[in-house]
Amino acid sequence: MLLPVKWLKDYIDTNKSARELADGLTLSGSHVESIKALDNGIENVVVGKVLKVEKHPNADKLVICTIDIGKEKLVIVTGAKNVNEGDYLPVALIGSKLANGLEIKESNFRGVSSFGMLCSLQELGLPDNVIPKEMRDGIFILDKEYPLGTSILEVLELNDQVIEFEITPNRPDCLSIIGMARETAATFNYKLNEPSVEIHNDVDDINDYTNGISVETDKCTRFYSRVIKDVVIEPSPIWLQTRLMKAGVRPISNIVDITNFVMLEYGQPLHAYDLEELNGKKIIVRQAEKDEKIFTLDGNERTLNEDDIVIADGLEPIGLAGVMGGLDSEITDDTKIVLLEGANFNSENVRLTSKKLGLRTEASTRFEKGLDPNLCSIAVERVCQLVELIGAGTVVKGSIDVYNNVKENKELELNPERCNKLLGESIPVNKMLEYLNALGLESAYDGSLINVSVPTYRLDINIEVDLIEEVGRLYGFHNIKPKALLGGLSRGDKPYKNMLEDKVKSILEGLGLNEVMTYSFISPKAYDKINLTKSDDKRKYIKILNPLGEDYSTMRTTLLPNMLDLLSRNFNKGIDSIYAFEIGNTFIPKNLPVKSLPDEKKVLSIGAYGDVDFYEMKEIVEITLSKLGIKNLSYEREENNPTYHPGRTAKVCFNEEFLGIIGEIHPDVLRKYDIKTKVYTAQLDFDKIVDLTNLEIVYKPLPKYPSMVRDIAITVKEDVLVGDIEKIILKHGGGLIEKLELFDIYRGDQIEEGLKSVAYSIVYRSYERTLTDDEVNEIQKVIIEDLERSVDAKLRS
Repeated sequence: MLLPVKWLKDYIDTNKSARELADGLTLSGSHVESIKALDNGIENVVVGKVLKVEKHPNADKLVICTIDIGKEKLVIVTGAKNVNEGDYLPVALIGSKLANGLEIKESNFRGVSSFGMLCSLQELGLPDNVIPKEMRDGIFILDKEYPLGTSILEVLELNDQVIEFEITPNRPDCLSIIGMARETAATFNYKLNEPSVEIHNDVDDINDYTNGISVETDKCTRFYSRVIKDVVIEPSPIWLQTRLMKAGVRPISNIVDITNFVMLEYGQPLHAYDLEELNGKKIIVRQAEKDEKIFTLDGNERTLNEDDIVIADGLEPIGLAGVMGGLDSEITDDTKIVLLEGANFNSENVRLTSKKLGLRTEASTRFEKGLDPNLCSIAVERVCQLVELIGAGTVVKGSIDVYNNVKENKELELNPERCNKLLGESIPVNKMLEYLNALGLESAYDGSLINVSVPTYRLDINIEVDLIEEVGRLYGFHNIKPKALLGGLSRGDKPYKNMLEDKVKSILEGLGLNEVMTYSFISPKAYDKINLTKSDDKRKYIKILNPLGEDYSTMRTTLLPNMLDLLSRNFNKGIDSIYAFEIGNTFIPKNLPVKSLPDEKKVLSIGAYGDVDFYEMKEIVEITLSKLGIKNLSYEREENNPTYHPGRTAKVCFNEEFLGIIGEIHPDVLRKYDIKTKVYTAQLDFDKIVDLTNLEIVYKPLPKYPSMVRDIAITVKEDVLVGDIEKIILKHGGGLIEKLELFDIYRGDQIEEGLKSVAYSIVYRSYERTLTDDEVNEIQKVIIEDLERSVDAKLRS
């Protein structure tokens, strides 16, 4: 936000320098970026009048001008083609200095002495982007007569400074000259002199010129309009042009310049339409249709969708609401009747449209932060006043105002005691009232509370602490004396879930695994690569609106593709063996399309290849969970998961609750990942693991009585699960089995095809007495009989 100091002083009466103003505003909460002097070191450049223009006798492209600067007449040679007798223009005298560092000396041009130089706006230090197109080439011609010899800095108000502010998003009211004048008045306790807006010579009736305004979308809060007739399009007066250029805006023509002037003054973007170019002489505010086209003022064709708001006439869009007007209805030299728009649009819609189209303008910058709809009428009326002032047209009586839900002031209460407690000061109530009223917050004290009426332009003030902040910043946060902290200190610690996560990481690292971290965004093709069926719930993923690319366009619902990508990358770089794990979030949508935040579920993903098999992966899982108090896991064969090998995959359960899946990756999936070795993974629900964890340790006394060990080796069919065998053994243990260990699985020449040999070591112990051989042998007998009966086992000799 650029704030020319002389423009600021139109609304406050102050003699303070730009530095003093900047320092004071900084202390009251405004962030000053820079202060720039506009004179650019220019010296001795004055107003002159061209008395005579003659051809140079020795040069076809040069002319000899006789210039009157009041106290004397000078002969100056120039090559400019736009200089005519009677013109008033800037003259750099001998010894003067220009913005580009050039010092003017007497020169001789092909036998004719030149005693000065005629200046362009560039030579006066104005940047090209704010100079009107018609003034970029040639000498700058003033718009009217000025006292000869007057400093050009005074005429163009270049004896001025501009303060640049960084305006925070919560203060759109400060994106205006009056907004910053209000801050300045409150900071230095000045009176704010806002313009008195009056229209004196309006004629006719607006309804005779337009067929009305129709607002067909709830994204337009207000649309206020007036009409100006008998418009004469011409360059604006110099005072208006210089105000715009100092604020960083390029002058175009009188009507457009006035709308830009008022936008800078009040912070309300405005637009002017050539009424005679509107089909049906009416305005319709609506949502755009899908793939609807519009040519904007920059000459580019834009493709819109249903989320964009457009201003349309009876046939087609004529403006992109809150962003830029349309090319077909722009103000031209032939415009005679103008319809003014002062509107208020949904800030989010404007922001998204501006971002999507890559079209950021002064209007969109303001709208996307939120604006006060009550500014619409004030700004349009101010435009009409300035049109009368400079004689750019005749204002038509009446206005059209579509404003269904009128915004009123907010009424808040401020407890002075609470204010002082939070600020750590003892500010008197009368000072609080002074600060609040200076900011335009009408306040009154009822003996216990301060009742505050918050004007609609202060969108950032909604609760009591916002008022306390206003009191604090005008009192001066730098004036608040530092004090020691009050209250007790407590020791912070990690949440229980995070502590368990650290414990699991430590366990797995102790088992020789390496922790990895992968992106939460994956490609939609990843779900195909792991062979998920079309109906699998994991395909119900959330799409990213503005992804970095297709490979990062969805939020993952499983960590398995990330693990397989990582294993593939390492395998193809020649790494012989790898053991890796990750504890990461998956994102499960509650609904599609997304209407609320997804459920974030943590998953423990383990992956390995090389010198590893199913049983080692199973052991890693069992050791990890046993250290969390989750023991005696059970396993169920899983043959219907297309990602895994059908005969080497199992569900992991605890007390019949499903924890996850463990197994060998299907060869088809491995081919898609270009992995030419077996890969084993475990995918476990970490949230369930947290819920089931029991870190309570129960100590038992050392056993007094000896144990007895029996080995048992049986042959069973290949499809008999080891878990089923163990259930039968434990069922008959009578509480005397202390340890059951599988120590051998054999397939070979001595075993029939289709069978396998399974061998267990069983440790028996009683904590109450010494067991006898007969007791243990009886249990062994019952176990063997049940195995023979239930799983057709045969005892090996």
